[in-house]
Amino acid sequence: MSQFKKIFNAIKLSLNGEQLDYTTGSIPKAVFLLAVPMILELSLESVFAVVDMFFVSKLGQNAIATVGLTESFITIIYSVAIGLSTAATAIIARRIGEKNPTDAAHAGAQSMLVALIVTAVLSIPGFIFASEILSLMGASAEVVRDGAIFTRIMLGGSVAIILLFLINGIFRGAGDAAMAMKSLWIASILNIILCPVMIHFFGLKGAAIATVIGRSAGVVYQCYHLFKGSGILKFHKHYFNFNKQITNSIINIGWPATLQFVIGSGSWIVLAKLVAETGGTTASAGYQVAIRNVVFFILPAWGLSNAAATLVGQNLGAKQFQRAEESVLLTMKYNIIFMAFVMILFLFFSTPIISIFTADKDVISYGARALQIIGSGYIFYGIAMVMTQALNGAGDTKTPTLINFVCFWIIQVPLAYFLAKGLDMRSTGAFIAIPVAEAFLALIAWYYFKKGKWKEVKV
Repeated sequence: MSQFKKIFNAIKLSLNGEQLDYTTGSIPKAVFLLAVPMILELSLESVFAVVDMFFVSKLGQNAIATVGLTESFITIIYSVAIGLSTAATAIIARRIGEKNPTDAAHAGAQSMLVALIVTAVLSIPGFIFASEILSLMGASAEVVRDGAIFTRIMLGGSVAIILLFLINGIFRGAGDAAMAMKSLWIASILNIILCPVMIHFFGLKGAAIATVIGRSAGVVYQCYHLFKGSGILKFHKHYFNFNKQITNSIINIGWPATLQFVIGSGSWIVLAKLVAETGGTTASAGYQVAIRNVVFFILPAWGLSNAAATLVGQNLGAKQFQRAEESVLLTMKYNIIFMAFVMILFLFFSTPIISIFTADKDVISYGARALQIIGSGYIFYGIAMVMTQALNGAGDTKTPTLINFVCFWIIQVPLAYFLAKGLDMRSTGAFIAIPVAEAFLALIAWYYFKKGKWKEVKV
């Protein structure tokens, strides 16, 4: 009972949002206090991804394919958001570790300026050329006809995506994981409530409207707490005056981080297109349902990995190099345990899982096969995420970018084409390439982490 009470009190402390010093004291406790809200933050986002697909799947194969192909393309937007968020987390965590919250807030404000400029460059062309983007992704004429409006709304509202992820990166860097959690929970809960209502009244485009409204509400909540809240970061208007030195630092860390995720997400776009080409709309629909389930379980693990990034940044700022490394290794251990459980789930229960989302036997067959094959590499995904996030948290975003390029474009994409078309394995070949590439990524990232060069990075 005493142990249960300790755990309960620790969870309560982690969710209260109190400012804590993660550079001293128990490392397991520091990992736990940061990881709980980070896991919960992304868990609800993953719940929304599955709920959204559940309601959209009722509209038929074309709707599933539209959402899947649009999401595949929007991963480029996510890549930019995560890249800028990575830079903000690394810089702010380092300043907080140095006990300099004023410069941390200044860096956060400058990162928002950069984000707004980038959003304008991405969202306006996306809004205008939505139909062409779907066609480029391999969508059939029917999918383009029915789904272009969904794609247009999602790309036009991408400012909400970028700011939501970026500002949560700012909160995480400051160690305020609870505020990041609450922001994404507001966005996701509103999405979950509005999604079936909007789909009922507006069809497929209603799902896009619900998503944009939900995420925008999350951004409003974030901004209120940055300007009016009682957290360690206090934003002031003059922090938004252009500062070349800080902006250059954000860009120097942010562009490789963005490219890192563009490289990864770009390869997923190619795989989605390859599946659509070799298996048609049915295979594409099954693959997209499977991917939503993959994301459902990967996001909590990503939340745990984000804890490693914060701990690395803050401990490097405090010159606690050994503590930074020990924090990463402990986080990796927890992630391996979680991902091993998920791997077993996907290997033995793939058909019942996919059957929740569709009654189409062919879609279930493709989806179950994709889930089993992709799920077989889950332990490697867990290792890779923690290792790359640790390097990112140190501000060494170039090394994971190079690793991603090698594993996704030198290994995964050519292997997928060779298996799918060269050996005529079709969509199954594309599925097999995913765990193979992720295994290489985990091993290479582990090697570079153990070399320890990340401890010398200046931010």
